[in-house]
Amino acid sequence: VHSRTEKAVAGLEAVQWVAADDLFRASDVLVLACPETPDTRGMVNAETLAAMKPSALLINVARGGLIVEADLADALNNGRIAGAGVDVLSQEPPAADNPLLSAQNLTVTPHVAWGTFEARSRLLQEAAENVRAYLAGERRNRVV
Repeated sequence: VHSRTEKAVAGLEAVQWVAADDLFRASDVLVLACPETPDTRGMVNAETLAAMKPSALLINVARGGLIVEADLADALNNGRIAGAGVDVLSQEPPAADNPLLSAQNLTVTPHVAWGTFEARSRLLQEAAENVRAYLAGERRNRVV
């Protein structure tokens, strides 16, 4: 495990805290679950990907900006890592020329941070309001 701040994790006394470089080198599966800050932006790049095991998997459930997407696509397409899964990209919806969209051994899934009951309720309310407005001939939430 790596974090800016090392902290005790109840029930996980066996957790070993390591430097980020060591984490990239040693991990079979590396999961990114951190905020995007100036320090973390682009933390997954050609250099860190080259340090990973060829059998390693990279999972990003955090922010798209953590990864230099062209570098990840290159690593995947050239077999430098075994695969990756992301539920975020640097731009959403992605540009048609995003290199990850055609990368080998990559799975892109929807980001579900909105999955709370409250968020889903708001989503359904907005959808209902959009249908109501359309049927009433009103313009709502339109980008022109």
